[in-house]
Amino acid sequence: MTKGRKASSPLRIEILTIFPQIFDSYFGESLFRHARVKDLVRITAHNLRDFTTDKHHKVDDRPFGGGPGMVFKVEPVFKAVQALKKKGVGARGKGKIKTRIILFSTRGKKLDSAMARRLSKYDRLILVCGRYEGVDERVAERIADEEVSVGDYVLSGGEIPAMALAEAVCRFRPGFLGKQESLEEVKGSYPVYTRPEAFVPGKGKRPWRVPKALISGNHKEIDAWRRRR
Repeated sequence: MTKGRKASSPLRIEILTIFPQIFDSYFGESLFRHARVKDLVRITAHNLRDFTTDKHHKVDDRPFGGGPGMVFKVEPVFKAVQALKKKGVGARGKGKIKTRIILFSTRGKKLDSAMARRLSKYDRLILVCGRYEGVDERVAERIADEEVSVGDYVLSGGEIPAMALAEAVCRFRPGFLGKQESLEEVKGSYPVYTRPEAFVPGKGKRPWRVPKALISGNHKEIDAWRRRR
């Protein structure tokens, strides 16, 4: 358990997007489904269009200085974040919820285990998912606490990065994996095998066998094999 944190305190993940239904399947299955049932994590995808004031619910406009594509406006993001901050009071009104606001950007710091572990110590993450040509830079300058990238490539929006960050972070939360020993950061990363011991890929083909060390029953030999890899 993380020092100073009760297991009953769920991590809140608030996602700002124009496609909130994208997240329904991913966060409704497997580990996330169990974690949400056990109230280890609470995930809400908010539609940025709900924070616009015009009748067309417009979230983007043409870039100043010209150029291709459209740019996310600062106003909807600002209003959404402000609305969420008003709800940022702790249990029974005691204190503020420790919050981190993240904007996904190709110019951001690359997501890794160290970042995920750091972010797992927050009470709430607000994830801003851009689209189109980008997001008004004032969001990065004035609203977000940090910019995050998930790799040296370009995606159409921040939704997939939001899913990746959410899982990377939640893996460090007590109870999400069931056993903390499942973390690769704890047990290390090495090749794994399961039954059958010998798999024949086709008639007359040589079987693909499990390394002898792993079926030896000798734990020292197994540990040595894993360390070598």
